[in-house]
Amino acid sequence: MTITHRQKPSGSTLSAVTNTDGGSGVDDKEPPKYHCDACSNDVTNTVRIRCADKDCPDFDLCVTCFCGGAEPVKHKTWHDYRIVKPHNFPIFSEDWDADEELLLIEAAEKMGIGNWQAIADYVGTKSRSECEQHYLDVYVSSPNWPLPRMNLQFETSEEQCRERKRHRLQQSRGLVPRKPVSSHPNNAKPITSGPAFHEIQGYMPRRFEFETEYENDAEQFVKDMVFNDDDTQEEIDLKVMVLDIYNSRLDRRMERKNLIFERRWLDFKRMQSMDRKRLKEEREIYNKTRVFCKLQTENDYETFVKGLVKEQQLRDRISTLQEWRQAGLTTIKQGEQYEREKQNRLAQLKTFVSLSSERLGASGSAQRNSPTQSNAIPLPTPTITSAAPAGRKPANPLNIRDADGVHLLTEEEQILCSTLRIMPRPYLVIKDTILKEYARQGYLKRRQARSLIKIDVNKTSRIYDFFVESGWIKSFKDPATATPQSQTPAASTPTPLLTSEAK
Repeated sequence: MTITHRQKPSGSTLSAVTNTDGGSGVDDKEPPKYHCDACSNDVTNTVRIRCADKDCPDFDLCVTCFCGGAEPVKHKTWHDYRIVKPHNFPIFSEDWDADEELLLIEAAEKMGIGNWQAIADYVGTKSRSECEQHYLDVYVSSPNWPLPRMNLQFETSEEQCRERKRHRLQQSRGLVPRKPVSSHPNNAKPITSGPAFHEIQGYMPRRFEFETEYENDAEQFVKDMVFNDDDTQEEIDLKVMVLDIYNSRLDRRMERKNLIFERRWLDFKRMQSMDRKRLKEEREIYNKTRVFCKLQTENDYETFVKGLVKEQQLRDRISTLQEWRQAGLTTIKQGEQYEREKQNRLAQLKTFVSLSSERLGASGSAQRNSPTQSNAIPLPTPTITSAAPAGRKPANPLNIRDADGVHLLTEEEQILCSTLRIMPRPYLVIKDTILKEYARQGYLKRRQARSLIKIDVNKTSRIYDFFVESGWIKSFKDPATATPQSQTPAASTPTPLLTSEAK
């Protein structure tokens, strides 16, 4: 009978990893493990006995099996042996022993610098942030770079080193809780892949990535790049330059991510509640100045925006006081009374405009429903009034508060544009056309205004009447209707002459 022994992750694992001739099929992504070849217990982090005889390559025993005289496979008790102890002493940092330093360097070589989660899994007793910070402090920031500081001395006893190692192993196995380490800046609660992060912002918290990254096509230029042995120096320099450009893009992408994380912009509910508490003017200032937030800290940006809001409030107050002064008001009480009356006048004007639009719509519907004969008898007023409910309902006023050019209009003109559903810019063109024609001729008929402005004639009539009421133009009077009235005194003047001749 042939017995096939499954290869154990024992000392042979280490030799297979370090053997350049290779061929054992051991996974390089896992750290080396040592097991007792008699009882199969894990002896990686404890004292083990290694057989030194040539007939037992990579043969390890735990202390218990060695003391009991175990002789598995070809091993004999009279073989030479070596005692292998774990390296629990520190060399570069007091909380990192020599074994952990070796595992860190091996993991960085196999996994690649930056893959800190995989490196932490390889080390086993350290977290992701601890591995990253230790590598940066000891190796990258070393004054003897690329070598670490080799002249450090630690006054730690062997017993303390073993106790610290035992405590770290218990933490890695979950027997002792780890200290909470913040893996995300300003992380008040654990990030989960909920709707507030994934469906709204497109953020994947487990990967620390967005569905659409900044400069999302940056990887397209380097994904197929290969450095060949027959590349010329010019080709190598060109590829290195492309990699530098790609790294600069990654830096800009990371800067924007850090800004989002530090300002906690992923907390949608928090941002929404803060936006609701602000006034309309404050929201506009925040939206216009948000481009400057990356140049300042969070507190400096808040101070900057609050200063702009305060400045805008002062400007508005000064403008109101100047308006009161031009109106001849001298006290705050008079100004408040003026503002109340002003609001009442605006409310009355809005009511008047809405009633006028309803009458205009009612008269238009009545004309459409009336007979087309020229000799038709006009309907009395009550009939038109009763026909108003059956007419077409007037359109709702247009919201032009955020339209382009609305600041160039007076409040009355804004109400007119909202009622007639005309945007501010087209209205300004209509106003300019009518006033220029009036200045050129000295008068302007309603019919001429309708021919100049190619829009609805009812809207043109409303605009013409508004200009007349505002005093910008004067209503045109036909000379034919005014001549008989002016000639009436002249026709009566011959009467005295005739009377005198008769005398």
